[in-house]
Order: sequence, then C-alpha cells, then structure tokens
Amino acid sequence: MWLRVNRRRIERAAYLDKLAAAGIATASVDPADGAIQLAEPQPMGTLPGFDDGLVSVQDAAAQLAPGYLELEPGQRVLDACAAPGGKSAHILEFCPELEELVILDQDARRLASVVETFDRLGHRGTLIEGDAAEPSAWWDGRPFQRILLDAPCSAFGVIRRHPDIKVLRRLEDLRQVSVAQRQILHALWPLLAAGGKMLYATCTITATETTAQISGFLEETPGAELAGPGPGLGRQILPGEANADGFYYACINKKE
Repeated sequence: MWLRVNRRRIERAAYLDKLAAAGIATASVDPADGAIQLAEPQPMGTLPGFDDGLVSVQDAAAQLAPGYLELEPGQRVLDACAAPGGKSAHILEFCPELEELVILDQDARRLASVVETFDRLGHRGTLIEGDAAEPSAWWDGRPFQRILLDAPCSAFGVIRRHPDIKVLRRLEDLRQVSVAQRQILHALWPLLAAGGKMLYATCTITATETTAQISGFLEETPGAELAGPGPGLGRQILPGEANADGFYYACINKKE
C-alpha cells in the first residue's frame, strides 16, 4: 500500500513523523517525492490527516506521471480519461501555479468522485464530461502545453491487486482498447501546442498497448518526437518491480 503526501499541505518528512506517532510502520519512501510505502495496509480512515487532505492512496508507479510531464507555472494542462482523479490531484500538488488544469472523462459518475477527491484535498480544476476521442464536442480551441493521456487499457499491470483479470480478460478486449488508444492519441494531438509535451500512460504490459502503439503513432504523425523516459520506446515498469504496479510511460514532444 502506497501513499502520496499532499505537498501543498505537508512535507513528506513531517507526515512520516505523524505515521510514526500513530504507530503505523513504513517500509519505503521511494521512488517518487511524495511516495510512502506502508509496512502493512491500513484502512484509509486510520491514516493521520486523511480526511483533512494531507495524504492520498496511490501506487508508486502512478506517482511518476507529473515528473515526466515537466510541468511549469502558467501552463494549460489537460488530463484526459482522468477519473477517478488521482493523477489530476497529483499534478496540482506537483505544480499548483498552472494556468488551468482541465480534467476530462466521459463517465459522469466517475467525475463525481474527482469532485469528492478535490474537495478533500483542497484542489480546483475545470471538470468536463466528454469523450477524449471526440474533442470537437468539448474543446474550446485553446491549445494545451501539456497533455496527460491515461489511456484505457487491459490493466494487466494491476493484476496482483485484481487477479480476476486472468479470468475475465479476452483477446477481443485487447483489440478494442488498442483501437481506442490509437483513436484518442490522434484526436488529442491537434490540441497540443507546438513545443508541448504529451505523456501517454497505461497500467499494462502488452506491447500492443505500449511500445507498438507509440511506434505506430510516431510513424503516422509528422512533428511527433519521442522524448523518453528511458533509452527505448518509453519506460515499462513490470508488476511488482520496486513493489509497484505495472505501468508504461512514453513522452512525445510536438516539434516547434
């Protein structure tokens, strides 16, 4: 069980002191700045300051996203397919001086959970109910300097916490999500400002949804340039690596 400290309200060292005072043991504080791994899982209600927005529950691999985005004050940022909003909240904790964070999801019920999370943490953003593959229905025409696409995927990277994936997932599911990923990538690309960065993220490990998806997009998209992380086509974290979920990240710059 990993925690993310809300750095707008408390530093990680100070929160570690609160955990120690509550008798809650920790196992690690890596790899992300605000990440704390507990020695044993705890009910959220027992975490010091949880209701006051000092901390959230989020896997360590998911906490890497804001760092890869290279956020800067004054930027307009889109978090697409954002619900339930953990990465959106982390973006605002990482760089609260953004001009605007637009939080997009097509599921109204899941967007309601983002509102609850933001109220607890003291964050504010622009929430939009809409389909990332159909920007014409919701985009106001103003470009984004950063886009996080937390794409729909097969979720094999979280299989250790959802072992039913082994039984429920079908080959046709992979085909469908792969098509959806490609559609969203191409739909959102025109929304990115020249010189901007898109971060493609999935909580899975299949090449179809990770390296092959990005390789195909780069071949099909003039002005798209891979910008890491890692020496190859992005970074693949396997389930259990560094005690984290399986995750894939690829940064794509739009040439000036």
